[in-house]
Amino acid sequence: MVTKSQVKYIQSLGHKKFRDEEGVFVAEGPKIVGELLQAPNLRLRQLYALKDWDGAPRQSQVIEVGPPELERLSGLSTPNQVLAVFEKPSFPPPDWDTGLHLVLDGIQDPGNLGTIVRIADWFGIGQVFASTDSADVFNPKAIQSTMGSVSRVNVVYGDPEAFLAGHSDLPLYAAVLEGRRLGEVGRVARGALIIGNESKGIRPGVMRLASQPITIPRVGKAESLNAAVATGIILSHIVG
Repeated sequence: MVTKSQVKYIQSLGHKKFRDEEGVFVAEGPKIVGELLQAPNLRLRQLYALKDWDGAPRQSQVIEVGPPELERLSGLSTPNQVLAVFEKPSFPPPDWDTGLHLVLDGIQDPGNLGTIVRIADWFGIGQVFASTDSADVFNPKAIQSTMGSVSRVNVVYGDPEAFLAGHSDLPLYAAVLEGRRLGEVGRVARGALIIGNESKGIRPGVMRLASQPITIPRVGKAESLNAAVATGIILSHIVG
């Protein structure tokens, strides 16, 4: 039986303020929850599941619910078997001086940001720096889009201009409409790829710090590419 206070608590976690205060986030669906339950850096706070879900042992944190109760708890239009509250993942201090990283400048759509985190995970990028006006990676929509990658990719928020200025020795690749053609860039072992806002692009102050503007050659007539799609295309060319 789910109480009114439990429903109210889960619904409150749809807001960043309460997620930050509690240090938790919500994940829904058997695939995502099942993967996050295996993550060594995540701790389960509470889990609500239908009786026929067998994705986890019946432990003290598991509360069995019926479909109507799960629907009351869920933020999805079609609830899917299980909902879990996890404590936010713990990561070691980031090392920005080695490897390839992403810098997200104003990625405000949670779905886009979550997909970018998933793409970063695919290409072995474990650290992402995001501007404070970017979407929260623990937003429920972002969590759904990460498909579990939130447990493996450390997303750090701050001022991108200050961050890049403080790492001026890093090669900085800026994804823009006019720049060096992607095929000419080659593989990148160390540096940062800057991805800008979905409609405004990279802000001027950040752009001034970029050492290498790069572009995906356009063959057709589309005005632009989705930020997550562009990230995937670029990483497929420069990671290796």
